[in-house]
Amino acid sequence: MSKITPKDSEEDNDDEWHNFSNAGYSSANVDDEDNGNNSKDNENEEWFDGDDFEFEGKTLDWNSPPCPTPLGIAHIIKIGVCNHCIERVGGKKNLSGEEIRLEAYVRDDTLENSFDNDLCPLCENLFDDVNNIVNRIIEKISDLEYSAMQIGIHLPKDLINDEDQIRTRHGATGSRPLKSAMVDAIQNEITQKVDSEVNFVKEKPDLMVLIDGLTLRVDVDVRPIYFYGRYRKLTREIPQTRWPCRACKGRAKGCESCNESGLQYLESVQDLVGEPIRIALNAVDTSFHGMGREDIDVRMLGKGRPFIIEIKKPMSRIPDLEELVKTINENALGKVEVDSLQRTERSLIAKIKASRSEKSYTIRFKVSGEINEEEVTKHISDLSGVVLNQETPQRVSHRRAAKIRKRKITNLENIVIEEDEIQFEVRCEAGTYVKELVHSDEGRTIPSVSGKLEMDCEILWLDVNEIHDDEENQEK
Repeated sequence: MSKITPKDSEEDNDDEWHNFSNAGYSSANVDDEDNGNNSKDNENEEWFDGDDFEFEGKTLDWNSPPCPTPLGIAHIIKIGVCNHCIERVGGKKNLSGEEIRLEAYVRDDTLENSFDNDLCPLCENLFDDVNNIVNRIIEKISDLEYSAMQIGIHLPKDLINDEDQIRTRHGATGSRPLKSAMVDAIQNEITQKVDSEVNFVKEKPDLMVLIDGLTLRVDVDVRPIYFYGRYRKLTREIPQTRWPCRACKGRAKGCESCNESGLQYLESVQDLVGEPIRIALNAVDTSFHGMGREDIDVRMLGKGRPFIIEIKKPMSRIPDLEELVKTINENALGKVEVDSLQRTERSLIAKIKASRSEKSYTIRFKVSGEINEEEVTKHISDLSGVVLNQETPQRVSHRRAAKIRKRKITNLENIVIEEDEIQFEVRCEAGTYVKELVHSDEGRTIPSVSGKLEMDCEILWLDVNEIHDDEENQEK
């Protein structure tokens, strides 16, 4: 895939864009958009009556047969329908609107001067602006890399309603509605004006192009890219994601406390992984989605923690992933490691966030009293297989709901005692507060190591050894 080079362009204005409330998209099936006109090409059929519809001082003849009958073609010419709309509602697939009109003039030379409108009653001459719209689109996308595009257009509701009423009664069966026909015309013109192949899609586009049919304003939404990987955090000094400065709350210009960075910590896993990708793709920003998170002072080891990095508004979309991994690891040496990256979809974020994978830890702590190794080993071992009652810890009470959580300790082993320091490995259910398992958080976790030993316990360090998500996927 290469960058698209425009053949033609036109200046666009810089007025502020406003949101679309009703963007329409092209359809692969014309019949899906048919509004139920079941009329036959039979001039002798009895036609329905309806209320008068006035356009530019003239009244439509509701008793006129629909296209492609000669009377139907003559009628839409009389009411001032443009060539673009004659082609889409005339029901003559092998003829252009101009050819259908000339054919009707041959049959009835009075049609040529019968009705002269400034605006087509079906599109209000919007098709005349297709070239202008496409030039604006090409100007906005010329520096972007993409292969799939989705086009949407917003049109005034009264125009949609009027067009639908006239087309349903006077157009041929299966005539395309204005929105989808307009989108088709824009797509065809884009195909003619760009040098590379463009795929027009209804889902998962690289670019979402939105057009205001009233002002002809064009907005291009560059869709994000997602990469999946696993990271290891080798330091106890950085958070997983950006941490706004506590003093200035991360405002744009920052403050003295954060050296005008807006960040409590200048580095994070998010930026150590995401910035090389953002720079390579010339993107605006990143978002980081991890399978849970570890505390700042906790290392993430083993195979690493699964994550998805979201790259926002990238101008390029196909990076060399092996080279990116190399760059990330060189820039974050001794802090963060990534083994590989692969393209993924947004839908995987929810799956990662919802994971209930068990985790294995190693924790080391210091006790306040004398130690009897045999008793200490027994008391700690007794916690293997128990279910904890964990009240929301004080350290996270400002961001977590106050409730009691039940979490199972699957296994506890490899207990090491060195003077007044103790270390062990534990595997437990997702969501277990492991530090609180040791020091009890003033009795908020029951049972706990502190409670069993009847001693105060001070955490020295904690490592995440493994996230057992592979086993979770096998069970499913």
